[in-house]
Amino acid sequence: MNRRSETTAALLLIAPFVAVYCWLFIYPTLQMVYLSFTNAPLIGPGEWTGLRNFERLFGDRTFKIAVWNTFYFVVLTVVPGTLVGLGIALMVNRLRGWMQSMILAAFFLPFILPVSVVYLVWNWMFDIQFGIAQYVIEPIVGEPVAVFRQKAWFMPAVALVTIWWTNGFNILLFLAGLRNISPEIYEAAELEGAGRWAVFRKITWPLIWPVTVLVLTIQLILQLKIFDQVYLFSLGGRTQTTMVLVQYIFQQAFVNNRGGYGATVALALFVIIIAFSVMQFQALRLRGER
Repeated sequence: MNRRSETTAALLLIAPFVAVYCWLFIYPTLQMVYLSFTNAPLIGPGEWTGLRNFERLFGDRTFKIAVWNTFYFVVLTVVPGTLVGLGIALMVNRLRGWMQSMILAAFFLPFILPVSVVYLVWNWMFDIQFGIAQYVIEPIVGEPVAVFRQKAWFMPAVALVTIWWTNGFNILLFLAGLRNISPEIYEAAELEGAGRWAVFRKITWPLIWPVTVLVLTIQLILQLKIFDQVYLFSLGGRTQTTMVLVQYIFQQAFVNNRGGYGATVALALFVIIIAFSVMQFQALRLRGER
């Protein structure tokens, strides 16, 4: 088979993927960019307004609150969740047989739960009247706390719930990385008399670093798009003070019927996700090459 035939075969094989990708991602993205320059409602055409939506965006106080809350949530979840996942994976990796399978299943089980179930479970646990979490909070604070009705408690509580809910996937990724490390390396270190901390710092951590970069990048993208938990736990509360970016997009587009302005906020979030993901990935990659 000559080169031209190989090229033709390759193009035919990737054509279905390219077509679906363009249809499901490229076209909606271009449509979102176009809508951001109009005053279109959620459904239907609108008039071209130029940069008016972007001028309004930079002066929008609620948008600034949403950006702050989103970044605050990222700080509370990305690095802490990654460290918790790594720590649990290190402990699970030391187990063997059915015990390892049971413990791993227990940590992974929350990940398969729908967000509505997670909301009901934790809303009951933090209930100010009969929630079992109040038995921990009350001795520390001195009184029961309506966790999801107080701004200072809201984001840390939702971050805790999110780490508990999603960390099973991180544990699986770390566990896969740990199992790829050859046992012979640890045996050689043991013969040299290296302690556990030295083994982790000199062997485990450098070899698990690519997986750590992957987990951090995935978590950054996911938590920048936080919506479900914040929306559910803020029902009936002060939603303006706990607003996040995706929730603000939902409010503008679906509640206020401002499709053009909602697209503008979505475009801003799109740029933020790309910029922070690239910067974090490059920073972590350069650190790993040192």
